[in-house]
Amino acid sequence: MLVLRTVLRKAFVLSIAMITTSVMADDRDELLSFIDGRYEETADLAQNLWELAEVGYQETRSSELLQSELRAAGFTVEAGVAGIPTAFQASFGSGGPVIGILAEFDALPGINQDAVPQRSPIPGKGAGHACGHNLFGAGSTGAAIAVAHWLEQTGRPGTVRLYGTPAEEGGSGKVYMVRAGLFDDVDAVVHWHPSDQNAAEASTTLANRSAKFRFRGVSAHAAGAPEKARSALDGVEAFNNMVNLMREHVPQQTRIHYVITSGGVAPNVVPDFAEVFYYVRHPEAESVREIWTRLEAAAKGAAMGTGTQVDWEIIHGNHPVLVNDVLARMMDEKLRQVGGVQYNSSEQAFAEQIYTTLNKPGLPLGSEQEVQPFEKSLGYGSTDVGDVSMVVPTVGLNTATWVPGTSAHSWQSTAASGMTIGFKGAQVAAKAMSLAVIEMLQNEQLLRDARAEFDAWRGDDFVYEALLGDRPPPLDYRN
Repeated sequence: MLVLRTVLRKAFVLSIAMITTSVMADDRDELLSFIDGRYEETADLAQNLWELAEVGYQETRSSELLQSELRAAGFTVEAGVAGIPTAFQASFGSGGPVIGILAEFDALPGINQDAVPQRSPIPGKGAGHACGHNLFGAGSTGAAIAVAHWLEQTGRPGTVRLYGTPAEEGGSGKVYMVRAGLFDDVDAVVHWHPSDQNAAEASTTLANRSAKFRFRGVSAHAAGAPEKARSALDGVEAFNNMVNLMREHVPQQTRIHYVITSGGVAPNVVPDFAEVFYYVRHPEAESVREIWTRLEAAAKGAAMGTGTQVDWEIIHGNHPVLVNDVLARMMDEKLRQVGGVQYNSSEQAFAEQIYTTLNKPGLPLGSEQEVQPFEKSLGYGSTDVGDVSMVVPTVGLNTATWVPGTSAHSWQSTAASGMTIGFKGAQVAAKAMSLAVIEMLQNEQLLRDARAEFDAWRGDDFVYEALLGDRPPPLDYRN
């Protein structure tokens, strides 16, 4: 069925005529000028979020900052949605179409770096914006405010709605928002992500699921009475060995990775508790489910073999991003109208120093000024944007917020996310997203074609089902 739908979708996309954009040059220039005029506000917001660096479901001050900015711009804000204290939605306008913009703001634990071009952790700081979600939140907020300004100036009908989405990094905040029906009345959704390049390529992602497997045994003196003990750490290690053997016998493009989060505290005390945190990824959600069944069987076998007990808690699960070719080509056009990122002399010096620290950077310095060719691709990361894309036509882009060749989740990305290179990239994103949103607010044919492609891919029998099941949001998963 998946292969058939893919063939149908490709045939449908090939049959779509080129869409004539309806955003007039005067509207475009006025909108871009408005965003340029708000650069300092967007940069300050991004800087404040970077300094806070709050992790998933603990982003209280970060969420409040974004909400305050939107309220000041005339948005109606509903906080604490979907049972998540830091999630919110902010709306401006009336009637349809309703276009959503996603905004993330969670940081990553354990990646700490000052905004300088050499390795320099900030003492006492336990997290950092190594994935640039401070820029994501600020840039999306800037785009939403620009669209609200356009709606107010033109008097046109339509609603822009910004979704404050916490805990993307392993917490699947958007999945709970989808489950709560917050996207049911939305015609299309726009998102973006910090990157080392400017691109609006049609890129999908891997589906994934994670869980914490907890083994429980019996403690005893490791030398004086080992026969009385049953090591929970033995259970974890046996489980890991079994999964590592399984890697030879899983479908291509599968990714399995883990970290032992608790393994005991002293060698002479047999641990009665141990925990390992697992991720499984694959391009298809059904393959993730099948591999996961084998993972659970391995956990049970490891517990049986080591005389321990095991249980597990599903932490998160994401569907792959469903690419919408109609909207992706429109977004590519908007990004090309905006262009790339231009460095000043101090930013160039920063970039040149960072570039010397990168391993196989690939992209050359200077490519931040360009927009990459439009391509269809598979990305090997995962994101809860995938679940949004399964219930409403969704489109995204990347901008060069980091020095070309920089990897996400690195000290180099953290550094650039906290200074003007990152802020300029967020401005590019805000501009491209704003143009895309007002295009959709005016171009009814575009939305119809996007919806027809979306429906053709999903099929008449599609029923959305979250990969994390019916569990409540894991608000303490970063504790």
